[in-house]
Amino acid sequence: MIVTYVFGFLFLMLAGYLIYLNTVRREEINTNAYNTKQDMRSDTVVRGAIVTEDGTVLASTNVDSEGNETRYYPYENVFAHVVGYATNGKSGLEAAANNDLLTSHSSLLNQIQSEQKQEKVQGDTVVVTLDPKLQQAAYSALGSYKGAVVVMEPDSGKMLAMVSKPDFNPNTISEDWESMVSDSSGSSLLNRATQGLYPPGSTFKILTTLAYLREHNNNYQDFTFDCTGSISQEDVTITCYNGNVHGSEDLKSAFAHSCNTAFAHIGLDLNLEEFKKVAEKFLFNTKLPTELQHSGSVFKLNKDSSYGEVMTTSIGQGDTLVTPLHMALITSSVANGGILMKPYYIDHIENAEGEVVSKNKPSMYGQMMTAEEAEILTEFMKETVNSGTAVELSYSGYSAAGKTGSAEYESNGVTGTHSWFVGFSDAENPDIVIAVIAEDGGTGSQTAVPIARAILDAYYYG
Repeated sequence: MIVTYVFGFLFLMLAGYLIYLNTVRREEINTNAYNTKQDMRSDTVVRGAIVTEDGTVLASTNVDSEGNETRYYPYENVFAHVVGYATNGKSGLEAAANNDLLTSHSSLLNQIQSEQKQEKVQGDTVVVTLDPKLQQAAYSALGSYKGAVVVMEPDSGKMLAMVSKPDFNPNTISEDWESMVSDSSGSSLLNRATQGLYPPGSTFKILTTLAYLREHNNNYQDFTFDCTGSISQEDVTITCYNGNVHGSEDLKSAFAHSCNTAFAHIGLDLNLEEFKKVAEKFLFNTKLPTELQHSGSVFKLNKDSSYGEVMTTSIGQGDTLVTPLHMALITSSVANGGILMKPYYIDHIENAEGEVVSKNKPSMYGQMMTAEEAEILTEFMKETVNSGTAVELSYSGYSAAGKTGSAEYESNGVTGTHSWFVGFSDAENPDIVIAVIAEDGGTGSQTAVPIARAILDAYYYG
């Protein structure tokens, strides 16, 4: 009798799990890029196209007179990482939208006609949110630097541009595959926007400032610090970049001037458990809400951390690592009054006749901070543009808010500085958010800010 009950219980558990998979997780499983059953449809379906909302073709399948198919990418390297490739495996949107591209919602008449002709039916078209003009501007502005650019709308979550360099030509992925996978130095297949992990440098001071605001919400205006160019605690010394001495500062000016000594001092004053809660609220040590393959950002500070770990982490150094996409999302929550919208790349799916099959709508991920906190951070970021390290943007015809970063690193005995900028334009009613990293580009002011300006100019002036 006991054995019967045990087997009965196990049967019910199995049945419940199968029901769970076929209801709750059905869509997730069907669209998972690792679901190889999707590719079996390529025997009967011509892989659909990837196009922008204005009809610009980013990927299509050419079929010759003998039925041979070739995947074609008109923009070659420009959209390489975000659109991805569909040969030698799949990446980017080719992987994320694989199920849609190999599904056909063509009319019954067209399906019957294709069957009669013994031809494959045309797969659905994936219409993406990417903006060709901005993508090209970002690609050109990053130039020969290794690094990444992310551009998005803060109030909707629409991804407008994503560039990573070094890049590749997806049209020749098969011919170039062996050389690319064996070249670890360039890592051209890596999407640095979503998978590249970097020390955030002073861009992380956005979160350090937020942690301080939450612990001093009634008296943060009283903060003062006399920067002498360096600060020491036991055997650890933090210096301002290039030995700059900023003198007497309040919190806003320390932020605008990116004063390392002031923020190291702030870090020593913070409740480390609360500081970690802030970082993890902003998606450190967890997955990001994105369809594309990505790396998880890292924040290791805890209540037992040493003085040195606290001071370096507070200025965006230490063991903290972040992706450019993640920094764009953090900045987006500031620009959008504290609300983070889920980032998305696909606007809608169409069948071969142009009829809409499904459409994505903007959706809220979460309230990351209060509107008051976002307003304070916005004012600090505007000051960074008006009189601080991103002052080059103040000479444009649009308003902007931002934060620069100069992220120092050491790898195999080699040291260098990555150049960061994160920010948004039309600071009073933000239009777009931008995140830029240029590897070994020096200070944020030196390289990342001019790159950001070139992209913003393209957005406003064409």
